[in-house]
Amino acid sequence: MSTAVPERPAELPGERDGAGAGTAGRGPGTMPRGLGWSARWIAALTVCQATLMVGIGLLITGPARTLWPLTAEDRVNEAFVRMRTGTLTTLSSIASEAGNTGTVIGVTLASCLGLILIPRLPMWRQAVFLAVAVSLQSLVFLVITFAVDRHRPEVHRLDGSLPTSSYTSGHTGAATAIYGGLAVLALSRLRGPWRTVVACLLCVIPLMVGVARLYRGMHHPTDVMGGLVNGCLSLLIAGRALLADAAVTAPPASAPAPAPGRPHKVPGRTAVIFNPTVTDPAGRDALRRVLEHHGHLAPAFIETTAEDPGGGQTAEAVRDGATLVVVCGGDGTLRAAADALAGSDVPLALVPCGTGNLLARNLGLPTAPADALDAALRGTPHRVDLGRIEGDGLAATHFAAMSGAGLDAATMRRANANDRAKAVLGWPTYVLAVLRELRTPRTGVSVRLDGAPALRRTARMVLVGNIGTVQGGVTLLPGARPDDGRLDLLILDPRGIGGWLAALRTLLRRGAAPSPSPAVPAPRAPEAGDGGQGDDGAEGGAPVEFFTFRRAEFTFDTPQPRELDGDPVTTGRRLTAEVRPGALTVLLPAREK
Repeated sequence: MSTAVPERPAELPGERDGAGAGTAGRGPGTMPRGLGWSARWIAALTVCQATLMVGIGLLITGPARTLWPLTAEDRVNEAFVRMRTGTLTTLSSIASEAGNTGTVIGVTLASCLGLILIPRLPMWRQAVFLAVAVSLQSLVFLVITFAVDRHRPEVHRLDGSLPTSSYTSGHTGAATAIYGGLAVLALSRLRGPWRTVVACLLCVIPLMVGVARLYRGMHHPTDVMGGLVNGCLSLLIAGRALLADAAVTAPPASAPAPAPGRPHKVPGRTAVIFNPTVTDPAGRDALRRVLEHHGHLAPAFIETTAEDPGGGQTAEAVRDGATLVVVCGGDGTLRAAADALAGSDVPLALVPCGTGNLLARNLGLPTAPADALDAALRGTPHRVDLGRIEGDGLAATHFAAMSGAGLDAATMRRANANDRAKAVLGWPTYVLAVLRELRTPRTGVSVRLDGAPALRRTARMVLVGNIGTVQGGVTLLPGARPDDGRLDLLILDPRGIGGWLAALRTLLRRGAAPSPSPAVPAPRAPEAGDGGQGDDGAEGGAPVEFFTFRRAEFTFDTPQPRELDGDPVTTGRRLTAEVRPGALTVLLPAREK
């Protein structure tokens, strides 16, 4: 049964929120609920980070100091001294200054203020992420210098003697935290080809700082490497706690009021289908204010349940007259809602709140929930495809992102079995799960595409996709588009270490996309070294093959684990997948058209 959350009237000064915490006088810097979890997560992992870095430092200054490559570090420092010229010394001074304490503090403050004051909806999480990453790096650096006493290189030092230990390079660590953090935000917030250029330029700065510190005789090479690791770990911890799960959201009081002259109310009824396990009251308040800012007054917030992850609630909302459905959750919640909306004209606004959020990422939506909703409401309706799938023991349903059998499904089954690990680690849980499932046995499979003669293959994994990129930015289906009227197919069958390496090379290359075939669909030509004939003279045999199709029928020799948009379903031997072109209407920013 769905549960409607009654809408509250506009808050009055001094009114209390749903959690019972007073909101009177809440300023723009106040953090909503979720901060306690983030703080505990950050504190625990920071202790682990400091322990790791101190342990490495004690190893470098102790048992490993007589081993190569540590024995070669003095020669590296001496080589930098011999390279010194007036011009290089000036350039090294400029690069070193980019990691200086004053510079890092100034850049951090300016960036945080810019993130809060410049956008119409203040980017609180991003600002907190930067500040926390830099602060964590500095805190761990101080612990390291207190615990590890390492003398600076025995060469002429251009910056004189400093009171701190040589291990680690504080300049390099601080530069990694701030400029690496800005690179992360550039990749997640900017659009177009320039975002990669900007991110790469920002990532080069810490490397330049590290080289400058070596040139100036201030650190050993391992000190600079330690600084890079320290900064990267700080970014990883802060990003996982503050960006991945939206633990810190925009304060409800800071959402903009409706602009003068804007229509007070958009005609129709708005239903917000939300997963309560990933959308807390503070997050719902932020979304409500974004909706009100765009004229969607008095939206109905409807919870999903374990028994009904969103399909029943969505169908009921449409029957009750909803003209806009906002879906807040992960890929499973989206799939259930999309299945209910398939073929209708009711638009969907997607708010990513889960671990994978594959469709949202592939559609180019912001990963921050409030930002994603704001971008969607500013956009226009776009038709995207859905996949329709059924099989033995699997009733006909739809998927929005991907469906698979074999290794992919076994990985999802293992990852989803540990909710605690998913809550703590996020998408890296899937990486750990796939490593444990690499020994999934191959099976024979007959593949019939668009009515052509069946192809015989062996496979460890069969993956059907409406989109191409998965967690971590890895592109598995380089030619997949959610609006091309086709589905893409990946058949993975590596054999031995060489086969796995060839498969990884092909997948990470991302370049070659399959071409639609007229009658007999042929795979993309295998790369050199990709493999030869399959067992028993079967066609294929390449570690990775790509196809595109409109309808596909799969018959496996043995029952296989199966998944839909990351959710495991019953095992079985048969699957039929077909595309439903333009079956779902999604609100997307105009630039994504």
